[in-house]
Amino acid sequence: MHSLDEALIVALREDARASLSDLAATLGVSRATVRNRLARLRDDGDIVGFTVVTRADVAADPVRGLMMIEIEGRGTERITRILAGFAQLRAVHSTNGRWDVIVEIGTRTLEEFDEVLARIRKLEGVVASETSLLLKTRKTVHTTAYGRSA
Repeated sequence: MHSLDEALIVALREDARASLSDLAATLGVSRATVRNRLARLRDDGDIVGFTVVTRADVAADPVRGLMMIEIEGRGTERITRILAGFAQLRAVHSTNGRWDVIVEIGTRTLEEFDEVLARIRKLEGVVASETSLLLKTRKTVHTTAYGRSA
C-alpha cells in the first residue's frame, strides 16, 4: 500500500465524514487524487465500509481485563457460544497458543469483574484460566462488522 493511501486511511479514521476537499488539504494533494485513491481502496477491498462510533462505543469501562481460558476436549465451540451471551465481554477471540480462548472483559467495578470471572470458571469444560487487568490503553482501533479497522 502506498504511503498516501495509508495517510488517507489515517485521516478517515480520525473523521470518516471529512469532505474530499478537507482530505485533500490535509494530505496536500488534489481532490481528484483523493477521490481516485479512495475509489481504488474501496474497489480493492482495503476499505470495506464506514461505521458510526457512538460515545458508548468509546467510553472506557473503569475495570478492564483479558482472561485467557483453557477448554477441555472439543468444548470450545459450545463455550464460545455461551461466552457470547455475557454482556460484560467486549470480545471473544479464538487463539492457537496455550489458551483456547481469550476474552476481553469490561465492568464498572472490581466486584462485578470478579463475578464475571467466577461465572466463566464455573462453566463445564473450562479447565484453567489466567486473567490480567488492563491498566492503560495506549492505542485503540475500532473495527467494522467485517473485523477490519474502521
